[in-house]
Amino acid sequence: MSTNELTGNFNYPTPYRIGMGRIRELPEACRGFAMKRPLIVTDPGIVGLPWFAEIERNLTRPGDLAAKVFSAVKQNPDGDDVTAGVAAYRSHVADGLVLIGGGSALDVGKCIALMVANTGSVFDYEDVGDNWLRVDPTRIPAKIAVPTTAGTGSEVGRASVIVDPEHRKKVIFHPRMQPELVIADPILTIGLPPRMTAATGMDALAHCFEAYCAPGYHPMADGIALEGMRLIMDNLVKVYEDPKHIEGRTNMLMASSMGATAFQKGLGLVHALSHPLGGATNIHHGTANAIFLPYVMVFNRRAIAKKMDALARWLNIPVASNGFDAVLGWMIELRKALDLPHTLEGVEGFSEPMAERLAPLAVDDPTMAGNPIQASVKDCERLFIKALVGDLSA
Repeated sequence: MSTNELTGNFNYPTPYRIGMGRIRELPEACRGFAMKRPLIVTDPGIVGLPWFAEIERNLTRPGDLAAKVFSAVKQNPDGDDVTAGVAAYRSHVADGLVLIGGGSALDVGKCIALMVANTGSVFDYEDVGDNWLRVDPTRIPAKIAVPTTAGTGSEVGRASVIVDPEHRKKVIFHPRMQPELVIADPILTIGLPPRMTAATGMDALAHCFEAYCAPGYHPMADGIALEGMRLIMDNLVKVYEDPKHIEGRTNMLMASSMGATAFQKGLGLVHALSHPLGGATNIHHGTANAIFLPYVMVFNRRAIAKKMDALARWLNIPVASNGFDAVLGWMIELRKALDLPHTLEGVEGFSEPMAERLAPLAVDDPTMAGNPIQASVKDCERLFIKALVGDLSA
């Protein structure tokens, strides 16, 4: 398939434009949402990239568009990032947002949109009970998302992950947090360092995998998750080894959005463990997911074994005895091919005593609800330790 064929427009789950060079459509898209003074939300690393300067110029045209850049976004963003972004939005008298970056920038940008005209703290809208009903949805401005990594899928998501003052990751949710338009241009992902390409790709895989394993009836999510995993299998190592592979980059962007679309069905224990670990140590979320995936697979084995038979067939993974062992072996080999760590041993700030403190946070994490087997505090503590020492026994 030629790169010219890798282009499309569709509205599931939100209006979505994908293809090489489509970033050129951004100024016109802003006008389509009546944005004259957009706030560009991004991160410090992106601001220095050559293509960002061109985007900023195109969104700063006298008499037409007057953009302002906000880039004070951490790798694991917290409430202060959101507060600062809201202040920047108001100071600029902005009338919409352009979110450019990976999950951190997109998550902060969506929360800025949530908070510019709604009261209280961003944590008042944590995804618990009916907190989201406190929001006045008519006061959430339009958002255009431009993903620059293929991992979180935050560009199509209705939620953000923000670290609270006690260093706990919280999921903030409202249906109107979902961007009104996505422009996914693979050119913007070419400069991503290999390690970040690997980690974000494994994040996308974790989303697809956990959504597929989550209990409940949702054939649409299951189908999207299966195809997302196939795209990742066929393209992640390819773009890791050849960063300029446009077809692979396009397919990884698509797989990332597919993962976030599918996990409307649910996530699970991989994310429940990763969230408190990230809040405590600042480990990259995708790297944490990559480490935990095999250990959680073993924990969930009795509940997901049949699904692994189907997954192995779909991915054409050779099966010696059973689908579960075949998929587990593929996961481990993929992690090795991407030079990602197999254990928590080298994670700065993590030690065995910390497992006891983080385990209750994992149990309370909202993503735990989608795990096929409910894990106890002791289960989570044991999984932290297993991931530390590399113990894949049942």
